Amino acid sequence: MPLILSTFSITGKLDLSQEIIELLESRYRKYNNPGFIELDPVSIPHSYTRKEDIEISGFLTAIISWGQRVTILNNSRKLLQMMDNSPYDFISGFSPSELKPFMAFHHRTFNGDDCIYFLTSLQNIYRNHGGLEDLFLFNKNNIASVINTFKSTFFELDHLPRTKKHIADPLKGSTAKRINMFLRWMVRKDKGGVDFGLWSKVAPSDLHCPLDIHSGTVARKLGILKRKQNDWKAVKELTGVLRRLDPADPVKYDFALFGLGIFEKY
Repeated sequence: MPLILSTFSITGKLDLSQEIIELLESRYRKYNNPGFIELDPVSIPHSYTRKEDIEISGFLTAIISWGQRVTILNNSRKLLQMMDNSPYDFISGFSPSELKPFMAFHHRTFNGDDCIYFLTSLQNIYRNHGGLEDLFLFNKNNIASVINTFKSTFFELDHLPRTKKHIADPLKGSTAKRINMFLRWMVRKDKGGVDFGLWSKVAPSDLHCPLDIHSGTVARKLGILKRKQNDWKAVKELTGVLRRLDPADPVKYDFALFGLGIFEKY
C-alpha cells in the first residue's frame, strides 16, 4: 500500500495521509472484536464474571505475557487452576502454608519465589489498599509516576530483589508494556467486546499505548513514531499522536498496530 504523508496535519511537525488514518481505523475495527479474544492473553480474564476475579486473573496474566502466546495461555491457566479457578476467593483467604505448591510454578524467568510474592502482595492490596483499581488513579500527565507509586506499594512487603524486575518502571525508561496492556483491558469499553471497562475511576483518554517490538515497528513504518528506541519517551510520543487522532480513546489503535504487526507482518 503506497503511503502519502502530506494530507492531514495532526501536529505542527507531523503530517499523516488520510490513507494511514483510514488504515488505522479499519484495522482497529477488524481486530477489536470477539474473534480476537480466543488466542490472546485477554481470553484468560474473559473466563470470569466477577470484577475482582477479572482484575486478578488479568493482572497475573499480563505480568507473564512475554514469549510465545501458547505458552502464556497455558501457564496462565495453570496458575489459575492452582487457585481452584477462583482467584479472588483464593487471594482473600489463603494461609502461608497454602502457597507451598506455587514454588513449582514458573514462566520463563518468573519463578516460584516470584509467584508466591505476587500472590502475597495481591492479598495485601485487597486487604489493606482497597484493591487494584484504587492504586491506579491518575491522569494523562502523571501516569509514569503512578505506575512507579504502584510498584512501590506492590513491593512494600519483604521480597527478594530479583522479584521487582517483573513490574516495569517508566521513570527508569521502561515502556511498561504489560502494565499498560493490563490498564487497557480494565479501562476501555466499547462495542468490540475485547476490553472490559471495569474501572470507572480511570478515563480511557488517560491511557498510554502498550509498546513492544511489533507495534513499534509498525508505528515507525506508518510515520507515527519517530523515536528509534522503544522506551518511555517513545510511548509518550506515540500516545501523543494517537490522542490527536482520537482524544477520548487513543489506545484503541493498539489493536491496529498489534494486528498489523502480528497477523499481517506489516
